[in-house]
Amino acid sequence: MEELQKALNGKSLSISTLPEKGRCLLAARDFSPGEVILSENPYVSVPNKNKESPLCKCEWCFSSTNLKKCSACHVVWYCSSKCQRSDWKLHSEECRVLSKVDKQRVSSLTPSLRLMVKLCIRRKLEIEKVILTSTTESYKYVEALVSHMSDIDEKQLLLYAQMANLVNLILQWPDSQINVKEIAENFSKLACNAHTICDGELRPLGTGLYPVISIINHSCLPNSVLVFEGRLAVVRAMQHILKGTEVLISYVDIAGSTLTRQKALKEQYYFTCACSRCIKLGQSDDIRESTILEGYRCKDTQCDGFLLRDSDNNGFVCQQCGLLREKEEITNLTKELKSMSEKASELLSSGHKSKAIEAYKMIEGLQLQLYQPFSISRMRNLETLIKIFMELEDWTEALSYCRLTIPTYERVYPRSYPLIGLQYYMCGKFEWLLGETEAAVRSLTKALDVLRVTHGTKSPFMVELASKVEEARAEALYKLHPRLED
Repeated sequence: MEELQKALNGKSLSISTLPEKGRCLLAARDFSPGEVILSENPYVSVPNKNKESPLCKCEWCFSSTNLKKCSACHVVWYCSSKCQRSDWKLHSEECRVLSKVDKQRVSSLTPSLRLMVKLCIRRKLEIEKVILTSTTESYKYVEALVSHMSDIDEKQLLLYAQMANLVNLILQWPDSQINVKEIAENFSKLACNAHTICDGELRPLGTGLYPVISIINHSCLPNSVLVFEGRLAVVRAMQHILKGTEVLISYVDIAGSTLTRQKALKEQYYFTCACSRCIKLGQSDDIRESTILEGYRCKDTQCDGFLLRDSDNNGFVCQQCGLLREKEEITNLTKELKSMSEKASELLSSGHKSKAIEAYKMIEGLQLQLYQPFSISRMRNLETLIKIFMELEDWTEALSYCRLTIPTYERVYPRSYPLIGLQYYMCGKFEWLLGETEAAVRSLTKALDVLRVTHGTKSPFMVELASKVEEARAEALYKLHPRLED
């Protein structure tokens, strides 16, 4: 770790150990909003291929255009000879392994299995000096990752053991070159430490292991954000970070109540968060915020008070006006909402989009009766409607629902957070398509202001966004000019 510490010193960072957290990354100088704190290429990575992401992608850069399949293994794709050369040291060995696997088993290889196969191969190639280690790239940093094996239940341990045996069957190496128990532990490490590689709009492209970035701890009120420029993981400051401050990112979606966030963190990462938001659990401010995001609304639609269960368990009492909302009413609305949600999901999965839209609109009406306007459930339902209308290219409806999400996004996420910027970006694109140029300028400018902090300015996505803003401004001025002439 001394070598890594020296390398990080050159980036104005230091590794420390905290009793309650373990390893952490500290700023060794002040960082400004938008400044790159740390960047890292993946130790190993694989493109995703599933129902949400069915297209094949380049093994190296995750592009989905101009692809050619490896003629030997028939598993891996590349978009160019440059990407193939970049990946060749690792893939040449992987190719030999995959070529010996029967076609049926190859077709069932999941990204997580392939990622583990590549991890085993990379370790082997490091031992053989085919791939050289560096101060920031070495299998010893994978060994240093936390696995949480002692926290995992027997069912999950058995699954990891089965997956490890499958990797062993795929590799077909001598016993002296493979450790099935270590592979099982590494599956647990991947579950806690691998990152989903996304494009500029946060759409999943693949999965990668970034051992140095994995040192960075979680906070539900992060001061930094992790984004990707191709396969490169980049951590940027979202706010002023003073020297000596811990660098913190979010591991889970930070929208939602403290209990919801802590449940997600405990289930996937095996720890209880004690950040500045979570330590308020049970306090009056936290209770109020939780009920606004996930609780019920007052019976009086003109009242914006939040509800808490009454002492006699007869229902929920508004903490502002004192009105009681009976338990039976809440129960009936909840049942109706659940039934309609199941129906909407079925309709959508079976391709009946028009009927699904009707169902999701009914859900929106029920949610407005039951929940607060800033409800997370309502926000997710609106997002589903936007997605359907986008698929149908109904930009007017997509825009109307996109605008409805903005107040909740601004309520549940920090001001300089990528999801807020991307929602404004989506609004701006719809407005421009519909000829609402002045509105598009406002939305795209807001998107640019947020995303230049989280995404920087040099990625292709950000260059395109800046160009869109300038083009929209020019178009708005052109439309305004005749009115000025009059």
